Amino acid sequence: MNNKKTVFLTGASGNMGLEGFKQLLNRRDKFNIVTLVLPTERDKQIMSVYEKEPGVKIIWGDLTNYNDVLKCVTDADYVLHVGGMVSPAADYLPTLTTKVNIGAVKNIIKAIKAQKNPDKIKLVYIGTIAETGDRNPPVHWGRTGDPIKISVYDNYAITKTIAEREVIESGLKYWVSLRQTGVLYPAMLNNLDPIMFHEPIQGVFEWATAKDSGRLLANVCEDDVPDEFWRRVYNIGGGEKYRTTNYEFMEKSFKALGMNDFRKVVDLNWFATRNFHGQWYEDSDILENYLHFRSGSADEFIGDLKKNAPFKMKLAKFVPSFIIKKFVMEPVANKELGTMYWMKNNVKDRISAFFGSKERWQTIPTWNEYRYVEPSKKPIRLDHGYDENKPKSELDINDMKQAAKFRGGECLSQSMVKGALYTKLKWRCAFGHEFEASPALVLLGGHWCPDCLPAPWNYDEEAKKNPFFAQVWYPLHDKSESNYYDESIIKEIKK
Repeated sequence: MNNKKTVFLTGASGNMGLEGFKQLLNRRDKFNIVTLVLPTERDKQIMSVYEKEPGVKIIWGDLTNYNDVLKCVTDADYVLHVGGMVSPAADYLPTLTTKVNIGAVKNIIKAIKAQKNPDKIKLVYIGTIAETGDRNPPVHWGRTGDPIKISVYDNYAITKTIAEREVIESGLKYWVSLRQTGVLYPAMLNNLDPIMFHEPIQGVFEWATAKDSGRLLANVCEDDVPDEFWRRVYNIGGGEKYRTTNYEFMEKSFKALGMNDFRKVVDLNWFATRNFHGQWYEDSDILENYLHFRSGSADEFIGDLKKNAPFKMKLAKFVPSFIIKKFVMEPVANKELGTMYWMKNNVKDRISAFFGSKERWQTIPTWNEYRYVEPSKKPIRLDHGYDENKPKSELDINDMKQAAKFRGGECLSQSMVKGALYTKLKWRCAFGHEFEASPALVLLGGHWCPDCLPAPWNYDEEAKKNPFFAQVWYPLHDKSESNYYDESIIKEIKK
């Protein structure tokens, strides 16, 4: 009798997806693998070598094509949805990113519901740390349920947030949203992109490696994952050994490549002072306790990076720093989405979002004047606006009303079944928008009004009326901040 499970994996040609594919491949005594791969030259080069492998079925198709997705979901026991457009590519192709990241999730949910027994299928959605946006010190510790606060102009995060909402509100019996952090992978030095200067030098990250993330994908399909694991949101993080600041990570990475002082090849004022994403997770151990996927440390990864760096990077230690700065790093900062391009071309909206103003940018000191300050290692927990000491099964309508009030709004529903976190209630936000959302979406996911968040980045006005959101806004912004609107992105998303 064949007791093997069938796993439908998307994104198998990407960094995390490929590692997940390899992990599943090593467990073919337990799993059959179905994967949907876009038939591009690059993807075919990566995946075609596996076409004749026993237990592997590659379908060349498109996540935005429902029939392709349906073909893969049919007879699947697990759907591991890793695929989609990610940054930095997502920054250059916002329309396609919206189509892929939101459309794929809708197709997957529809295809699961079209099965004879949708309740047997388990959906694993890979979300992103970018959903909670800028969390620099002093609010650099986070956990699920914290406010959704997407960085301005981060279309990728908007699409992932909307897609996560679709998953949580899908009504499926088995779903989980795993918010991925920054992923460390061997080829990360191969292509330098201006996004490297979007993260503040004091910004924090709790990294995870592609290999560990791949192990996570395979482990979630094992029989020992309990029912209580499902219908929740988790943060994927490597834990204490993978917590760094941007300054520390760059210092160690450049040193591994033979450049003892990275400050000689980049200027301090190339780095944005805010509006990226990243945090240290207070709660990432929860996922580890379920899936046991971690290994190594950030320092070990940097050691491996030194061994596997491309040849041109290994030559860096023989090249004078001023040449690397002038001909390698400075051109990156001056690309269209680079911070120095914005300054030279006076791109006011971007300057405002990432620096506050040009005047503030001009006050950024030189490296000689800079003093590194280590962020607090003590987690700071945000208030979620209700009694979190109560068991989830005991939460009732009074808790919902309390949570809504803390968000500047109200819960319009007059009753709920105690502990019924997945049944939608009616709410009103501080701006008068009425909407339906499950307590799971609001309390466990940190989502709120779909008309206010994630677009149109009306964050200053939101913070004035929403104490829950104000906790992550005012520590990093003045109370006189401008609001941000990008009509092109908003119109595209709301089509």
